[in-house]
Amino acid sequence: MPACLAALAAMIAAATVLGLLIAPRWGTAPVALLYIVPVLVAGIYFGFWPALLAAIASPLIFNYWFTAPYHTLLIHSPADIVSVVVLFAVAVATSQLAASVRAQARLAEAHAARNATIAGLARALLGCTSEHEIAEVSVRELRAVFDCNASLMEGAPEPRVLAGVAREQLTPGDLAVAALVLASGERAGRGVDRAVPTEWQFHPIRSGAGVLAAVGLARDDGVPAVRGEQLPLLDNLLDQIALAIERTRLESETREFARVRERDQVRATLLASIGQDLAGPLEAIGGAVNALRRSGAGDRAVLGQLASETGRLERYLANLTDLEPGGDQQPLAIGEVRIDLFRRAVFRGDEEVHLAPREYAVLAELAKHPGRVLSHAHLLRTAWGPAQESQIDYLRVAVRGLRQKLERDPAHPELIVNEPAVGYRLRLG
Repeated sequence: MPACLAALAAMIAAATVLGLLIAPRWGTAPVALLYIVPVLVAGIYFGFWPALLAAIASPLIFNYWFTAPYHTLLIHSPADIVSVVVLFAVAVATSQLAASVRAQARLAEAHAARNATIAGLARALLGCTSEHEIAEVSVRELRAVFDCNASLMEGAPEPRVLAGVAREQLTPGDLAVAALVLASGERAGRGVDRAVPTEWQFHPIRSGAGVLAAVGLARDDGVPAVRGEQLPLLDNLLDQIALAIERTRLESETREFARVRERDQVRATLLASIGQDLAGPLEAIGGAVNALRRSGAGDRAVLGQLASETGRLERYLANLTDLEPGGDQQPLAIGEVRIDLFRRAVFRGDEEVHLAPREYAVLAELAKHPGRVLSHAHLLRTAWGPAQESQIDYLRVAVRGLRQKLERDPAHPELIVNEPAVGYRLRLG
């Protein structure tokens, strides 16, 4: 503030000196304009109150030096009174405008800094391939942004620390508040809504599926780690962390799904191969049994039991042969819709239909069992993973998208049929 006042006094003094040089030749009318300059500069660089001070000081100094009687604050001429009043009004209005411009500039700088911080965290999280890496990067960035201790934890009812301050450094009260935040999804701790016995602030990391984790923040000096005006920035950063965690979990589920699918394909190939290898010997055994029965040789009871067991084994082998992966290479045609599971392509007429990954996963599972009712839980487990078996709304959104893209009349579906309270099936005709 002293430097601000010194600069302000210097500008007004410069305007006065320049006015003293101008007034003898051109009069006092242009001198009044010189005092607007300090008001503008003060409003832009120093704020409203210094600008208001300049707006008050400028008319007084103008009156002192340039209106009769000189070197007093008295005014005898009505014209001079009007000049001083107008100068004061213009200076006040100018100070408000300049201060407003400065406030808008600061607001723009704050928004730019916040956006840069969010973008920096998003870039740092982009290269993370595991939740542990996400936790490490998140804690490091939050510690740098808010200049405080940070910890990221998950799990209920016993939170476990993924990164940051070790669990041993947290008191039982800290852990209890963290568990409360993980369970309720509401922030708690020092300086936020709930008055709880802890020096930490705990903030939930939420997504559409619920609370994914919680972040704890604390300062060594006991001051709240995040002030009220910083909460929007923190919420944006936590949203970026939530997106990264969800992305990593989805990628993990996708890898697991691919691994299981590959394992099933290998198993199907092996079982089909076994079935084909045993088909010949079983056929020979069946022929021999029939020959013995026609000739009347052998015990009829034994031959009947042998024929029954042989027939059952043949049915088992027929089922194994049907598991051969080559069967998936033939597209499934239902009306004008053609589903090619082998090439992962869906056509409506001659045009290929673009499906979202979840939409295709649901349609592919229905196409593997055409005409059969598949439960909601089965479809959710196949397309989203075991953790989402209860999220029926996810499935409804995917089915609605499929009907919009494949049905002739989505309001009256003929391809994907709903079985109330059970699931969906792919109607063959």
